[in-house]
Amino acid sequence: MFQPFGSMACATMLAGLFFASTATAQQPNRPPAVVSPQVEDSTVTFRVYAPQAEKVELTGSDFPNAGPGSAATMTKADNGVWSGELELPPGSYRYNFSIDDVRTMDPQNVLTSQSNAVAWSLVNVPGSESFDTKDVPHGAVAEVYYQSAPLERVRRMHIYTPPGYEKGQDSYPVFYLLHGASDGDDSWSTVGRANMILDNLIADGKAKPMIVVMPNGHTGSFTWGGGGKPFDEQMKEFEDDFNQAIRPYVEANYRTKDGRANRAIAGLSMGGAQTLNLAIPNLKDFAYVGVFSSGVFGISGGPGRPANNQFEESNAEVLDSAELKEGLKLIWFGCGEDDFLLETSRATVGMLKKHGFDVVEHETDGGHTWKNWRDYLNLYSQKLFQE
Repeated sequence: MFQPFGSMACATMLAGLFFASTATAQQPNRPPAVVSPQVEDSTVTFRVYAPQAEKVELTGSDFPNAGPGSAATMTKADNGVWSGELELPPGSYRYNFSIDDVRTMDPQNVLTSQSNAVAWSLVNVPGSESFDTKDVPHGAVAEVYYQSAPLERVRRMHIYTPPGYEKGQDSYPVFYLLHGASDGDDSWSTVGRANMILDNLIADGKAKPMIVVMPNGHTGSFTWGGGGKPFDEQMKEFEDDFNQAIRPYVEANYRTKDGRANRAIAGLSMGGAQTLNLAIPNLKDFAYVGVFSSGVFGISGGPGRPANNQFEESNAEVLDSAELKEGLKLIWFGCGEDDFLLETSRATVGMLKKHGFDVVEHETDGGHTWKNWRDYLNLYSQKLFQE
């Protein structure tokens, strides 16, 4: 019996199978599935698919015992995937790949950390009591854009508010936290883990709930190899931005407590020098001052260079004021024994002690790394705004 509808359906199905198989045959080979980074206990495996590459290197600034060049040996498999392993203690680590000398982020990793001129991939190795993400109430970190009158443009900062801020009406003390040279306002809340450190301390009752303001300490592009806006010019512009734009914006738009006793500042490296430049001339405004891996730049001199006494001379009246010292609750210095700014830190502490300041010194092992700065933030934060 003739069945035109059934024959047509069969023909259509056969044609569909033919074209599907033809399309499949014409598709290029798909690259292999790549997992990167893969964290298992303290072992981190990094992978990238680069079948045509002659050389792949893993680069990063804070990997332990990593010398110049590649931080790990990257080997190529037959499927075109390069891989390398590192044993890493708990921490957050920035890294990138160099593929035939072309720097690139990890295309399989969605975690990133920004610096002033470079973006990094980010890997977190768990196991820290202070900065692991735990089952505790969490605060919020906001990207905040503001108009800077002294710089005549829109700028960005990151601001941490403690758990419960959005639903409450309470006012909080303010902690201004500054980053180092070549970093940016994103750094403390990504590789620095500042919000997790504060969340955990507040949950344990070791720190008071506080607002933490993390501004951009650079006012233009900056690289250690030169280029961009001069370092000294950026330092002065940031001071103007802080005093005339950042602090007024925070105090006008957030529920901040008034008075010197409710205001703290700290910074690492360049941010430590900026902290001193901001806090000492305005000591009436800050009760807590923290300097991590830093001090007055040039104060210890160097080969063929005399010690720079300009900071001490220009702030002599404040440094010798007994009245201002009475309201200063803490001035805290932390630095590693292998840090290239150790002598700068020590010389600055010596200068402050000469003028009658009661300085808390905290020297540790290690160098100029985020491993130390996270620890210093953890210790310093516990001392803020305590009755």
